[in-house]
Amino acid sequence: MLGLADIKSGKHIVLDGDPYTVTWNVFGKTARQGGVMKTKLKNLITGRVMEKTFQGSDKVEEADIRYKKAQFLYAAGDQYDFMDQEDFDTVSFMADQLGNQVNFISEGMDVDIQYFNGSPINVQLPAKMTFTVIQTDPGVKGDTAGSANKDAVIDTGYKVKVPLFINKDEKIVVNTLSGEYIERAK
Repeated sequence: MLGLADIKSGKHIVLDGDPYTVTWNVFGKTARQGGVMKTKLKNLITGRVMEKTFQGSDKVEEADIRYKKAQFLYAAGDQYDFMDQEDFDTVSFMADQLGNQVNFISEGMDVDIQYFNGSPINVQLPAKMTFTVIQTDPGVKGDTAGSANKDAVIDTGYKVKVPLFINKDEKIVVNTLSGEYIERAK
């Protein structure tokens, strides 16, 4: 069990049977009362974010979260199949479980599958990934006040806003959490 001092950003805890990760925390104390820990928690199954305040004597269970390497095999409709690289079992997720991550998954890529109490709950992609631009309009020089962007389609089919100087067949780095362009790949 975790006490108040152990509930910190990055920790995985269990509330009402669901696994959560602590995304933000701040400790506070008033003169006559004990300490309190204000937190923001993200549900690892649904992705929902909530705020919760823990009192000084509160205890929470630490979540049993494990990661296993897997390789993306294919998508059949809304079902995405991955192969566990240790025991070669197939693990399937529906598109709505993966959320925005489906825009960055391509055949043969390696991912980490997140397990809670032995059951697969989510796919973990790297925060930054490199993709090839397969389609974009040529950049037009002209009157731009500030930074100008244009649409580009990467090799997974996802459309991202890029600066005007990015051309077709260039490699770019994209933030997989926000879906935004970061930089040209080096």
